[in-house]
Amino acid sequence: MWSLAVDPADPRTLFAGTRPAGLYRSRDCGLSWKRLDVDVATECSIGKPFVTRVLVDPDDPRIVWAGVEIDGVFRSLDGGDTWTKVVRGLHDPDVHDMALARTSPPRVYVSTNGEVFWSADRGETWTPIGVRSRWPLPYARGIAVKPDDPRVLFAGCGETTTGETGGVLRSDDGGQTWRSLPLPARPNATMWGVVTHPADPSRIVAFSLFGEVYVTEDAGESWRKIAREFGEVRTAAWLPA
Repeated sequence: MWSLAVDPADPRTLFAGTRPAGLYRSRDCGLSWKRLDVDVATECSIGKPFVTRVLVDPDDPRIVWAGVEIDGVFRSLDGGDTWTKVVRGLHDPDVHDMALARTSPPRVYVSTNGEVFWSADRGETWTPIGVRSRWPLPYARGIAVKPDDPRVLFAGCGETTTGETGGVLRSDDGGQTWRSLPLPARPNATMWGVVTHPADPSRIVAFSLFGEVYVTEDAGESWRKIAREFGEVRTAAWLPA
């Protein structure tokens, strides 16, 4: 399993994404699962595609999103019963992460190997932000929206998949402009993920692929690195006590 999402309207309903690429739904808190009918590629340039992110729209749980590395973005408008591949304008199918912004209209963000795209029409069309001319490092990985301000984005970046360093960036205008945030140490690899929670929108957790974890309590203005380092980290979450 590579990704997991909970239906905000019915927490008994879960969606899971796997490698090889597959999507599954449970309606009983994970006791049983049904594989969903999604026409995902079975082979790609890295071998087997996999589902890197599943998202359920908090304002309309019938809308479910799945990002696949390497096969683009899939969307369901009926709670996962049927799926459509939505890639018009998404010229890079190497999807690393996705995030939803509760703007009007809602925006969906997708990070790929070397770009971040957004859509304001439920994925019918995608527009690139142009990160190679805006970011200090070209490889895009994790992306998150500040829970109390849909214009504010956080993103993790690096040189390559692993890389020798990375960074965390913030945008205050939906991705038009970006600034690097002041981490207290040089990261040991690509900053793989960025995690938020609505219980405290200013607390952001960011982590590198090779186990460094950084925390900010003021939405990125200052950071601390936790002393404990881990092995390879692919995902994380923080929960209120």
